[in-house]
Formats: sequence, structure tokens, C-alpha cells
Amino acid sequence: MFKKQIRIAALFLITMGFSLSVMAWGMLGHRIVGQIADSYLSRQARKEIRFILGNESIAMSSNYADFVKSDPKYNYLYNWHFVNLMPGLDSGSLHKFLDSDTAVDAYTKINFLATQLKDKGLHFETRSLYLKMLIHIVGDVHQPLHTGRLKDRGGNDIKVLWFRDTVNLHQVWDDKLLNFQQLSYTEYAAAINFAGKDWIRELQAEPVNLWIWNSYQQAEKIYAGIKQPYQSLEYKYNYQYLSTLNDQLLKGGIHLAGLLNEIFR
Repeated sequence: MFKKQIRIAALFLITMGFSLSVMAWGMLGHRIVGQIADSYLSRQARKEIRFILGNESIAMSSNYADFVKSDPKYNYLYNWHFVNLMPGLDSGSLHKFLDSDTAVDAYTKINFLATQLKDKGLHFETRSLYLKMLIHIVGDVHQPLHTGRLKDRGGNDIKVLWFRDTVNLHQVWDDKLLNFQQLSYTEYAAAINFAGKDWIRELQAEPVNLWIWNSYQQAEKIYAGIKQPYQSLEYKYNYQYLSTLNDQLLKGGIHLAGLLNEIFR
């Protein structure tokens, strides 16, 4: 009996390790994006979202799309979390690719979910799933390495040292940088949620393909900063990239609110 419990515990740890390796922003980052988005909702959007989510906040529902990865019936959602792009694209090439994109990826699914959620005749359970997926995927595409390269799975195959720990580059951007700040999601959101009205209007007028382009540009800079395998990333890396991290989280929240306001107007 004791050996069986050990095997179950080991299997659980292996499963959790796999799940965490593919989460964008980790739980903390997604909740920060959701918390920021909540502060920019219109009255009508807030009412509709409350009807769909009940007492669950945007922040707390933002990780549902990762939690359901433990259920095989949701395996079809895997490709919804990212969009793979080739290195060295200019804006014209990237937008041309996205304009013709028919793949199952984050870009096509954001557009799909936004369209579907406007249909008030949609079955309630489907509407709830779609809203939670949209909240999550908008956060995903603001984690730069979720617009990264297929050949290294968005940095998952690039080994680095985070201080003394061997991790991959994707993990650094999922949660290592975030957790290094030692803040709760509410504290973090309050610390970075400062945006002028003109900038908010400008961001919320941006189409989804521009969100992807901006994240892709940041991803290219992140890739360029890794010069060798097992490169050591410590205090200097935090100093160099903290403003990028915070900008992406803030933009994610503002973009999400704008999209939800447009859907539920």
C-alpha cells in the first residue's frame, strides 16, 4: 500500500512538472493580467461577465485553461495557447502570415472566441468555457515566448541557469522572473497598473495581429540575449527585462479589457 502511494505521488509530481513547463505566465502572471483587466471593464461588460462567471473573478478564472490540461477530454485545447513564428520576420511578413493563418493557434482562437461570445444564444456551459479560454489566451500571447519559435517550442528546449537552478528559457518568462519580485497578484497589479487615458484608448484600438507583432518583437530580443547553452541568468537579467515583463502584463490586461468591452457592449 505504501509503495502504491509513492508511485501515485511520483506520477503526480511528473504530471505537474510537465504542466508547469507549458504554462504561460504561470498562475501569478495570468492573475495579474486578469486583475488589471477588471479595472478597465465597462459597466455592461462587468454585468455580463458576472452573469457568466458568477462569483469567480476574472483573475481567479484566468488559469482554468491550464488546470483542465489534466483532463484528457480537453487535449484539443493544447494548440490554443501559442502561435509559432519563424525568426527574423518583419512586420509586413508577420501580418501577411497572420492574415492567411488557418492553423489552430492562439491567434485564430482569440478571433474565434471573440466572435462566438457575441452570440447570446450560445449554450451557457460553452459560453463559460469560451470566456475562460479567451481570458487565458489573451494573457498567453503577451508572454513573448508564446509567440516564439517552433524549433525550440517557444524556448522550452533552451536550457539556462536561473541563479543556480537548471531551467529552460520558457520557464524563466512563465514564472521565474515574476516570482522573483515577491509580490502577490493583487500587489503586483497595483504596482504596475498606471496608464494614461490616451494610451489606454490607443492600446484598446489595436487589432490582435498587432498584439502578436509586439510580443514577437520582444521574443526576438529575448532570443538574442541568449548567447550560449546553460547561460547564467541572475540579477542583471532581472534588471534588463523587468520593464519588458511589466509592460507585457499591463498591455495584456488593458487589451483584454478592451476586447471584453467590445464583445459585451
